[in-house]
Amino acid sequence: MKNILFLALIGFFMISCGGDTEQTMTVSGNVKGLKKGTLYLQKIQDSTLISIDSLNVEGNGNFEFKTELESPEVFYLYLRKEDNNDINDRITFFGEPGNISINTSWDTFDTKAKIEGSETQKKLEEYKGVMTKFNTRNLEYLKFTFDPQIRKDSMALDSVKKLSDKNILRGYLYALNFALNNRNSYISPYIALTEVADANIIYLDSINNSLSPEVANSKYGKDLKKYLDEIRKNE
Repeated sequence: MKNILFLALIGFFMISCGGDTEQTMTVSGNVKGLKKGTLYLQKIQDSTLISIDSLNVEGNGNFEFKTELESPEVFYLYLRKEDNNDINDRITFFGEPGNISINTSWDTFDTKAKIEGSETQKKLEEYKGVMTKFNTRNLEYLKFTFDPQIRKDSMALDSVKKLSDKNILRGYLYALNFALNNRNSYISPYIALTEVADANIIYLDSINNSLSPEVANSKYGKDLKKYLDEIRKNE
């Protein structure tokens, strides 16, 4: 009886101390050159960006946040700097249980951030890397349409438009294939919801039906199913 009471007290003590669990995410790192500012850990909840924790930074850029996750999802590390400049102040990353490190500099906060510890983040960076090429090419085509010589030539302008449309379609198809080919990753339903939500329901259904059970039961997996149910309800 004494042993049972002793074990119960230990269990109570461990819970009361709020120790890490298998679903704890620890986000830590350094913002090089940051002397003063406030860091916020943020996420989207009910279509609203909310701050779930914050930290005042003075003297050095070291930081650490801990939070419990229901499943992997996208988070944001927001820096409110004392420079009256709202540019390059938010890092997007895919959060997962475990340790995630984010190291960057205050003046290139979002553009030079190095993020480690999240397998889904690697997939997100892979996807963004390819999509950046499509987006860059779209900007080049748009630039051509403002060229005075091309604007005078209807055939040349039409040719540029066709190239642009083809490039946009290729980027769209890449996003669909990326979601389908990564059915065991949490990135799959996320891409479906944020990048190709307006695709034909046949394609979205294919993505949804291909998801592994673990991914299907995640936040974005459930959101994708709910989204498809809403589409069918309104048909």
